[in-house]
Amino acid sequence: MRAPLVLALGLAFGASAWAHNCPNEMKAIDAKLATKPQMSKENMDKVMALRKSGEDHHKAGKHTESMKDLGEAKKMLGL
Repeated sequence: MRAPLVLALGLAFGASAWAHNCPNEMKAIDAKLATKPQMSKENMDKVMALRKSGEDHHKAGKHTESMKDLGEAKKMLGL
């Protein structure tokens, strides 16, 4: 009986820890943006839109979507 409970709690805490990584990803993006990276306006606009979308998803509790958007923004920034 304990094994399923332990597994469920482990998954819950694991998902929670991953969800809380969204702010760290946003901070990394913001830090890179503060250095004014050289990129086209089109790419910068896309990075900014992905950053905003990631934050919006995070606030809505959609952490998988948030991490996807933030990851794409980081990739575009070379992080």
